Amino acid sequence: MPSRGQVNPRRGISESSRWGWGPSAIEKEVGLDTLSRRDLLKRAGLVVGAAVVVPAIPVAAQPQAPAAPETLKTLTRLEYDTLDAICARIIPTDANGPGAREARAARFVDWGLAGALGTTRDQYAAGLAAVEAYAIASKGGSFAKLSPADQDAVVDDLFQNKVPQAPQGFFNTVRLHTIQGTFSDPFYGGNANYVGWDLIGYPGVRIAVPAEYQQWNTALKPNHQSAYDSEMFSKGTI
Repeated sequence: MPSRGQVNPRRGISESSRWGWGPSAIEKEVGLDTLSRRDLLKRAGLVVGAAVVVPAIPVAAQPQAPAAPETLKTLTRLEYDTLDAICARIIPTDANGPGAREARAARFVDWGLAGALGTTRDQYAAGLAAVEAYAIASKGGSFAKLSPADQDAVVDDLFQNKVPQAPQGFFNTVRLHTIQGTFSDPFYGGNANYVGWDLIGYPGVRIAVPAEYQQWNTALKPNHQSAYDSEMFSKGTI
């Protein structure tokens, strides 16, 4: 599987431009069009997680043991598996570290649809059904079971609004929620085991900063704590 940093037609800057990761005209003028997809992920994650100035350290991706089936709150099992596979193509696992699947971005959506994201439930029902039907019709199999290349082809068509019956702009909804689910506070169901924060180098929420960290060029060690681990923050609605 190509990595986030590769420049190739499928998962690098070329592909990211088509899927919404690529640089704008202004960014090209100031040289930001040379950023790798990993850098773009870091920028997206910093907006969702929190602003930090800590370099991310690439970590080799390790084979993941099959995860136990999620206990679902809103999505059906087929819907969840389809969404999970889409998320995994938007932010894939590679040599830089885990991706949206390990972060449980799909779980973030499932939980959110029972609350704050509830207004998009019908869009997800229609969109995921459309993707599944299109995958079977065009590639001969359920989307979650297709090869990565075939999944990318389907997602690319979804991005271009070429999937019949899929709501207009459904890809943008999934892309946004995939980013949020990968980099948001784990309290909301995503960013499992803080893999999203580790990917962008965010060290976690801190109520106090000891003297050892109040020096220039001092990297904060990840504390893997949610904002809601502190009693001073009220828990939000899931």
